This record gives sequence, C-alpha cells and structure tokens, in this order.
Amino acid sequence: METTISIVLPAKNEGQNLHRLLPTLCEQFKYCEIVVVNDGSTDDTAEVCANYPVTLISHPYSMGNGAAIKSGARTATGDLLVFMDADGQHRPEDIPRLLKKLEEGYEMVVGARQSDTHASFARRMANKFYNWLASVMTGHKIDDLTSGFRAVRARHFHKFLYLLPNGFSYPTTSTMAFFRSGLPVTYIPIRAEKRAGKSKIRLLRDGLRFFIIIIKVGALFSPMRLFLPVSALLFCLGLGYYSFTFITEHRFTNMSALLFTTSILAFLIGILSEQVSALHYKTASEDMRRTDRISKKNNSE
Repeated sequence: METTISIVLPAKNEGQNLHRLLPTLCEQFKYCEIVVVNDGSTDDTAEVCANYPVTLISHPYSMGNGAAIKSGARTATGDLLVFMDADGQHRPEDIPRLLKKLEEGYEMVVGARQSDTHASFARRMANKFYNWLASVMTGHKIDDLTSGFRAVRARHFHKFLYLLPNGFSYPTTSTMAFFRSGLPVTYIPIRAEKRAGKSKIRLLRDGLRFFIIIIKVGALFSPMRLFLPVSALLFCLGLGYYSFTFITEHRFTNMSALLFTTSILAFLIGILSEQVSALHYKTASEDMRRTDRISKKNNSE
C-alpha cells in the first residue's frame, strides 16, 4: 500500500502567516493531507484556511499548542505525520529531507535549528541547558529538544498522545518518550526563519514548564537516572557532614542521620519507580507489536 502523509499545523492567530504559507504547501505537497488546527484564534485564521484545500479543525477556545497537536494527530489519516509551526519559521522545502530520513528506518526525525537562528542569547542558553538535561535523562544526545518541526510514524506517535501536555512542551515530551521507548530518533540541521509577529512562548514561564516536563518524563521512563544521582548526593552530603561533626565535636548528629535516611529513601523510591516503569514498557511494547501486526496485515492485503 502507498504510504500516506499528513502535514499538521497548529495555528493561533496566524492568519497573516498562513496566507503566505498555505499556497506554498498546497502547491508543493498536493499528494499530502494538510490539517490546520485553529486553536481559538480571534483573527481571520479560519477564513484564510477556507480558501485552500485543507482540513480545518477549530477549537472553541484556546486550549494550547499541545492540545492542537493532539487534535491534529487524531484527525490526520496519514501513515506519516509532519508537524510544523504556522508562523513561517519552518520552510516547506525541508519537509522532503525529514521524510527521506524516515525512509532510512528512523521513527522520528527532528529539524534541529542551528544555534544562530534562535531569537535571543537567553533562548540559546536555555535551549542548550534543556538539551543537556534531557540528554542526561534519556542517555541519548539531543540536538534540539524544543523544535516543533518533525516527522514521525503515526502508529508510534499515537501511543504517546496521553503523555503530551496541552501547552508548548509537546516536542519535549514526544522526543524523550521516543528515546526512552527504544524508538530510533535522528536530527537534521535546519535554519529557522524569523517569525512574523511576536512569539507566544514566555522564557521564564514556559522554561519552568519544560524543566518540569523533562524531570517528569525522565522519571517515568528512566527513574534511576533521576533518583540515583539524588540519592548519591544526599549520601555524600551526609557523609561529609558526619565527618565534619566527628572531627570537630566527636559525635553523630541528627542532621547526618536525616541525610543518610533520605538518601536511602530516594534510592528505594527509584527502585520502586523502575518496577512501575517496566510495566509501562511492557504495555507499550505489546500495543506496538499489535499495531505492527495490523499494519503488516493491511499492507499484505
């Protein structure tokens, strides 16, 4: 069977940008399904989409970028999903490069923005920190954790929809979920164009959300990568404080006991979380095997 492709664009008040982007997409990708998710826009986003052969989904109010992605993924009928922003940052001519990598056996391909294309120095530093932290949590090098330009196999992406937050952290969650589930992910370098209009991401507010998402997903898929360093740090602090008080006061203090006890508790929580995570892997693996069998059966027919 011929592989089908859906391009999903979450859009909130992007009428001006869609007026320039949609003609190019519809011309260059006539064979693709184009899904635009109007996330409670108050401008002419819906009216612009009505002039082009696209599937339009409209939220009655703004539910968030992640919620728009989930709506688009559920509606899209393609075997392969391409997600891109509607603000003009992502170039349509880069889509074939993403799809070509999928043909090589990858399950997710992410467009990694070159460092000089980020909006500001603060954003570049924040992205470097999040990339490093996520790399530690997953055990894989992550080039661009927050890029919203990516191509994935729909049958795998649907398995993680329940994990995706409704805000701007869907790239963070999906990338870490694929890595920790043993699904091959790769990156291709892209240049992000300057967006028209003001970014909807707030560095401090959404930055804190990204940090929490990294910790949450890391704890879900690889708990010991979080709890073991915390346990070791608490144990070292307890040992250091005990050595200090023993040398200066010749006694074992309550603070040392508290640090040692907390260290043991953190380690035991990590062990328990590993068992829970193993159950999640088992369920996810069974679902993926079932989906693969159905897909192979449909292809043979």
